[in-house]
Amino acid sequence: MPLEPLKNYVGGRWVPSSASSFLDVHNPALGTVIGRTPMSTGRDVDAAVTAAAAAYPAWSETPPAVRARAMFRFKALLDQHADAIARQVTTEHGKTLSESRGSVLRAIECVEVACGAPSMLMGYGLENISSGVDCQVMRQPLGVVAAIAPFNFPAMVPLWFLPFAVVCGNTFVLKPSEQVPLSQQMIFDLLDKCDLPPGVVNLVHGGREVSEAICDHPGIRAVSFVGSTPVAKAVYERGTRAGKRVQALGGAKNFIVVMPDANLDLALPIITESFYGCAGERCLAGSVLLPVGQAHGEVRERLVEAARALKIGDGMQDGVDMGPVISAPHRDRVRGYVEKGVKEGATLL
Repeated sequence: MPLEPLKNYVGGRWVPSSASSFLDVHNPALGTVIGRTPMSTGRDVDAAVTAAAAAYPAWSETPPAVRARAMFRFKALLDQHADAIARQVTTEHGKTLSESRGSVLRAIECVEVACGAPSMLMGYGLENISSGVDCQVMRQPLGVVAAIAPFNFPAMVPLWFLPFAVVCGNTFVLKPSEQVPLSQQMIFDLLDKCDLPPGVVNLVHGGREVSEAICDHPGIRAVSFVGSTPVAKAVYERGTRAGKRVQALGGAKNFIVVMPDANLDLALPIITESFYGCAGERCLAGSVLLPVGQAHGEVRERLVEAARALKIGDGMQDGVDMGPVISAPHRDRVRGYVEKGVKEGATLL
């Protein structure tokens, strides 16, 4: 029996997308199809923004302590279901179960911090900042805000944004990565139990069309993005052109320098984890290793030895150090980098 397409969460209800095309979601360790992402349209984004805009006036006037209580409920539910969410992350993304559990813990910590909204939202004032003039600062919500999330941390990264937007009195639209939508489906099932008014949080599945609609929609005041650098630049340019506040976090190339006096017994395990943890699919992964002077020979030999010792396989299995990358095209891209290096004169160790 074919899998049913995922639904969007709009106005407090799970609703079918208007999509005419769908993307299979794979377990990258096994190659099996585990879900179908609808390639939603601008019409779906508009429906989510309409619901969020309708919820905004009452939600923005809700006392911060009341808004924080919803996040306390959310955190309690996340704690109860943390392991199930982590297993879903490993199933749809491929990273090891221990890595998934760590990312879910970080996500829960973000919600925990957001529970402190009554303190975080306090303003400040100063009498007689000038003769006869007092200054008062108040922190107020923007309106409808949105986030476009990446594939590499499907549970964690959306919760960098959602809880803070909500406790600050904004209403929220999320587009998770179309490659890994299932963990957010679980998380929104939990949000549905948190007594949030309909429209405060909304979920729209899809690809580029949804991202562009979020950047363009006049009803969205701010956009947060995490992903590749080229797309981060495109989101920033498109969103700011439309008058939005935009924070766009791109990728990185991280250089690790090892000096001749380094304690390699301490450094090498950390370096190995940096390069190979989460299959290298994270912005803080080590990209280039630079041993200085006499450190070069021993560092090279020991890193090759450490890499050969890694157990690669299904992240759900005990003892696996590194799971698969997200997809076959991504695997081929990595292989292409290796082949390009050899063609340009590098020695493959």
